[in-house]
Amino acid sequence: MQENKIFGINGPVVTVKGHTDLQMMETVYVGEKRLIGEVIRIDSSYTTIQVYEETTSLKPGEPVVSTGLPMSVTLGPGIIGNIFDGIQRPLTAMRDKFGAFIGRGADFDSLDGERKYKVKMLVAEGDSVQCGQVFAECPETPVVTHRAMVPPAASGEIISAVSDGEYTVGDTLAVLKTPDGRELELKLSQRWPIRNPRPVKNRLPSVKPLITGQRVIDSVFPIAKGGAAAIPGGFGTGKTMTQHQLAKWCDADIIIYVGCGERGNEMTQVLTEFSEITDPKSGRPLLDRTVLIANTSNMPVAAREASIYTGITLAEYYRDMGYHTALMADSTSRWAEALREISGRLEEMPADEGFPAYLPSRLSEFYERSGYTENLNGTEGSVTLIGAVSPQGSDFSEPVTQNTKRFTRCFWALDKSLAYARHYPAINWNNSYSEYVNDLSDWYRDNVSVDFMRYRDEICSLLLEEDSLMEIVKLIGADVLPDDQKLVIEIARVIRVGFLQQNAFHKDDTFVPIEKQFKMMELILHLYERSKQVVARQIPISRVVATGIFDKLIQMKYDIPNDRPEMFDEYKNEIDILLDGILK
Repeated sequence: MQENKIFGINGPVVTVKGHTDLQMMETVYVGEKRLIGEVIRIDSSYTTIQVYEETTSLKPGEPVVSTGLPMSVTLGPGIIGNIFDGIQRPLTAMRDKFGAFIGRGADFDSLDGERKYKVKMLVAEGDSVQCGQVFAECPETPVVTHRAMVPPAASGEIISAVSDGEYTVGDTLAVLKTPDGRELELKLSQRWPIRNPRPVKNRLPSVKPLITGQRVIDSVFPIAKGGAAAIPGGFGTGKTMTQHQLAKWCDADIIIYVGCGERGNEMTQVLTEFSEITDPKSGRPLLDRTVLIANTSNMPVAAREASIYTGITLAEYYRDMGYHTALMADSTSRWAEALREISGRLEEMPADEGFPAYLPSRLSEFYERSGYTENLNGTEGSVTLIGAVSPQGSDFSEPVTQNTKRFTRCFWALDKSLAYARHYPAINWNNSYSEYVNDLSDWYRDNVSVDFMRYRDEICSLLLEEDSLMEIVKLIGADVLPDDQKLVIEIARVIRVGFLQQNAFHKDDTFVPIEKQFKMMELILHLYERSKQVVARQIPISRVVATGIFDKLIQMKYDIPNDRPEMFDEYKNEIDILLDGILK
């Protein structure tokens, strides 16, 4: 085997001179400490490697060892509830050995090879199996059943199989003989290259919403299961907080949270909160269905680039089992900055704001791995991607935000003024949009109400009308407006403060069922229609405002518990009695 030696070092970029036996995108071990790296460029003179660890003290002449394999992750039981770095090294196990500061060159098995799982075999000797077929099951956590699958490219006949019992991820459970005569060992675990999407049988239309319990999302700017959304916002606008809420409350089966270049204290908050929060679906800790990938801002920049590929591969693996997964990437701007830094060290021609010219294609490769699919084994699953974007100075015209808009159909624009006014989620209803509304209309009609989308459209129209009226108010004041326009401003205030604004620390308001969201919209619009009758009779709208009914509707999100929907009828009767009294 040819011996490869380091020729040059430029930060995380290492070069090897001359012809080598290395392959493009191959994983290698760099230097005496065996730092993990990946081949990213090969020409007749040099082979270029990006190293996923700190290269301090690395010297020319040290060896570069080939593995012959692409950058891959280990897929198997033990992923859920764990916390990994960007290249799937288990941080908890590494902490136990190294302490708070992890040593370089640490090569840990991603999954615990000694832990035994209670396995139920679903195949026996003589059975024919197809690619993607589930051949064994075991409980991974109290709420997640792990389904071991035949690798995507394999099929054939089972020539031997173990009986039910306790096995580790490395034990051979069955031997598969392929049509060409090869024998393949089937285990609880398998390896998969992170940059290659896992295959599916069919991509299906996304016609079911991802219910998050956040009113501004579910009712106004919904996202479909299998969809992709962007959350752009400047510093302090609540990107991480919004993603935390979605991770805690959305109805996905599995949550993958990727902290890509974020501050260490934010990842600490995620760890602390997720371990303390009780999952409303199971009554168990939320970590029982969550995977955390931590690649904080003080970690090597190259590993930041790999972390979102690691996260999306884990999400696809659980999708193939028939689960609905949601991946939170916080934030893709830090990932793009890693691309820019590596590109600069490679002396590539820069494009807009120094980002590489291939930034759009890399973003599309990531977001297009979302989708609602029919899997190889006949089950249905989905991967929903929600990526935070951190434009400097809240400038949404910068390249990462603009290119992200091209590949996502849902855009939740965070607003600094809303965040500073303590309006959370700080999603600006004038700058945000969702292209999934029409796709999901049938679901809302069949599962909530035939009037749901009509109410949603009316609320959006009122907010848009208020925005144009406020331009007039700023110029000449509200007193000169006719009463019908004053009514629009009053009802829009109820929508903004009483419906769109949400309190994450209130037991009934942190998560709101979709049925209650519909009832709230219905009640607000009922007040609007009855108030229009008052205005049509030339009665000042100030008389309706003086009753306090507008303020009472703002407080209904707190005063009406989630399990007391009958109280909406009481509010409706009170509105009718009050306004009938004014009309007499």
